[in-house]
Amino acid sequence: MSSVLSADQIRERFLSFFAERGHKRVASSSLVPANDPTLLFTNAGMVQFKDVFTGRETRDYQRATTSQKCVRAGGKHNDLDNVGFTARHHTFFEMLGNFSFGDYFKADAVKWGWELVTKGFGLDPNRLAVTVFKGEDGIPADDEAAELWVKAGVPKDRIFRLGLKDNFWSMGDTGACGPCSEIYFYMPGPTPDPKDKVGESDHWVEIWNLVFMQFERKEAGGKLFNLPKPSIDTGAGLERVCSAVQGKQSNYDTDLFTPLLQKVQQLSGKPMNASSRVIADHSRAAAFLIGDGVMPSNEGRGYVLRRIMRRAIRHGHQMLGMREPFMHESVSAVIELMSNAYPELRENQKFILEATRHEEASFRRTLEKGLALIDDEVEKLKKAGQKVLKGETVWYLHDTHGMPPDVTKIILQERGLDAEDPKKAEREEKFASSEKALSDIWLKQPETKFLGYEGLTATGTVIAVDGSDFAVDQTPFYGESGGQVGDTGTANGLRVKDTLKEGGVIIHRLEKGAFKVGDKLTLQVDGDRRDQIRANHSATHLLHKALRTVLGDEVKQKGSVVHPDYLRFDYSCFKQPTPEQLEQIEDLVNRWIRENKGAETKLMKIDEARKSGAVALFGEKYGDQVRVVTVHPESTELCGGTHVKASGDIGLLKITSDSSIASGVRRISALTGVGALPYVRELQRDLDGAAAALKAPRAELGKRIEASQKRIKELEKKLEELQLKGTGAKSEDENIREVNGIKVLTKMIDSADPGLMRKMADRYRDQLKSGVIGLGGPTADGKALVLIAATRDLVDKGLKAGDLVKAIAAEVGGSGGGKPDMAQLGVPDPSKVPQALARLYDLVKV
Repeated sequence: MSSVLSADQIRERFLSFFAERGHKRVASSSLVPANDPTLLFTNAGMVQFKDVFTGRETRDYQRATTSQKCVRAGGKHNDLDNVGFTARHHTFFEMLGNFSFGDYFKADAVKWGWELVTKGFGLDPNRLAVTVFKGEDGIPADDEAAELWVKAGVPKDRIFRLGLKDNFWSMGDTGACGPCSEIYFYMPGPTPDPKDKVGESDHWVEIWNLVFMQFERKEAGGKLFNLPKPSIDTGAGLERVCSAVQGKQSNYDTDLFTPLLQKVQQLSGKPMNASSRVIADHSRAAAFLIGDGVMPSNEGRGYVLRRIMRRAIRHGHQMLGMREPFMHESVSAVIELMSNAYPELRENQKFILEATRHEEASFRRTLEKGLALIDDEVEKLKKAGQKVLKGETVWYLHDTHGMPPDVTKIILQERGLDAEDPKKAEREEKFASSEKALSDIWLKQPETKFLGYEGLTATGTVIAVDGSDFAVDQTPFYGESGGQVGDTGTANGLRVKDTLKEGGVIIHRLEKGAFKVGDKLTLQVDGDRRDQIRANHSATHLLHKALRTVLGDEVKQKGSVVHPDYLRFDYSCFKQPTPEQLEQIEDLVNRWIRENKGAETKLMKIDEARKSGAVALFGEKYGDQVRVVTVHPESTELCGGTHVKASGDIGLLKITSDSSIASGVRRISALTGVGALPYVRELQRDLDGAAAALKAPRAELGKRIEASQKRIKELEKKLEELQLKGTGAKSEDENIREVNGIKVLTKMIDSADPGLMRKMADRYRDQLKSGVIGLGGPTADGKALVLIAATRDLVDKGLKAGDLVKAIAAEVGGSGGGKPDMAQLGVPDPSKVPQALARLYDLVKV
């Protein structure tokens, strides 16, 4: 058996080492940061402890160790194009870390760091070096750390001093900050070359960063103050540590990647290369991101995931000749390899693989069409003697045909061409713009004690004020979070119009007036409104369970809105539920409501709650102790919201709609209890009105409507036949000219209708056998429509209706598009239709 440590052994050795030294083993948090709108993805081990470091959150331990899932792609961390082509660039990676929250400091961090890398991992001390902060901009050098490294066993000539850029960390312009020390490993061999400088040469690879949070900067560029309880935050990239421990020059040669690369080789039948590495890396990112609830989409986090997945698919399709869908198989290999360390991969396997299949099938359709369109654009560039595709065209390919701009750019670059950037702002950075703007004053406040589980009335003392907004030490008001809207009510008789939550602080918003810090308040929540919110929130739990029961466990909650007047529930599903399935879901929920089982809430340790089968929702931040809500024996979830005392309190659930809101994501809207009754009554009134209009009993309404629709269609067809008959005017030949040997027919239409014009164009094409048709006329909305059609023989020779429409639009205005054999143009000014049709004669040439 090999004595070289595997990746699993290295991860476990790190965590066990610190657990033996009093550290709490904390599970990795989600890749979707909780309560942090500034961050696209979790990108460091300290992210889940940010509030602990700032003092806004307390836990029952002061030392922690983790192996954190991280993604760096998009935003300022966007080096996606390098992944697969270098030894150490990745989208997904694991960050090993140990943390001290005001407990131990530099001495232990340094001692343990050196002990673990040399004894625990067995790295050759001769190939190791460390860095310390040299002092800069008035900040003193970290001589203390240098002395501690020497004491730990590091030779003085292996301690290097670097500046602010490399060896000083800060949380932002203000807040906690401090020097850091980095441990480097010399990759080429046992004897470092003196010419290779630490911090400059790529031969020295940083494997562990130790941050010493010992200062606080209270204003940007201001003086540093010593923290009363300095802390430790360290991060060691598992991929790099494995590379050093396993003696590999590239991370991709470690056992974190070799099984995945072998799978890609098996699927493609091609030797391993950069494209193989792209697929292996991106499959890891896709598996973990989808497992944490991120879905491919055109905005925010979903857009980054889509770019990652489509880059991998394109490399497989174009570079490795993989013409059949493959990514679900490489993702499956990731799940097989990583699920022991991250069991959520196995738990969500069915959903992850279905989402991967769906995205690849969608992109392959786009890619096939997009490549043909790019071929057309390349030909145009060559004819024009140009080498750069304009940004408007790149955006048109994306917006109209779904071709990602970065993929278009890469394809063009492979052909010695380039493309302009269609949009300077990265799409994935938009996600933070919709967050509510709240004052920084709340960041400095202690957590509000919530009393609303026990009652609707309480007294509290104002601890912070920002205009008409205020926070108290304790309150019965629920702050908007977890999809549940905030409470309304009164405070000393003044109207509270909304309640928000920032971190652990509940912020009350007055309709008018203001309080002062120190004011004593009597707080009263609107009871009837809260009861309706409780019913709708509990109903979402039952709805979630019913969806999973009927549609399968791969259904995941993607979001919700719990309002007093309605509930909305977003869920992952790749097929539209049938009407029968929706009825089953509704029936299940209402059965559980009628059973009127008592609801139960328990406080449990997070690990205990998960083992009990309680459903945890992605993106939610859970502390060590969580509320476990059982609305009915069929439904148990982790939830901080307010709920009914028994399932019967919900009264009734009526689904009002189910629709698709994004690829693989659907939305159900529903009403409960007192909100459902008016809806049912309105439906009944509408049915009675329709029955009266059709002079039919309500029981026969469906048949009568069906018969009426059939009759309407018959009449419409007769009308259309008459209209088409009317187009066969004897003067048609006067509209036909021959241009360059091509017949061109144009005709003005009195009242332009798209459907009718398409049928007319088809009829004219049949009559002409070979030619171009142009039809145009005013529309009912005061504008105009022009339709251009070409016969197949001319399309094959390069005469395309879409190109003709674009050229006409440039002259008469408007916009449009279509297929090579038929395209249409909306014209704002009807008087320009004759000019548009006349222009067609000039444009026709092959």
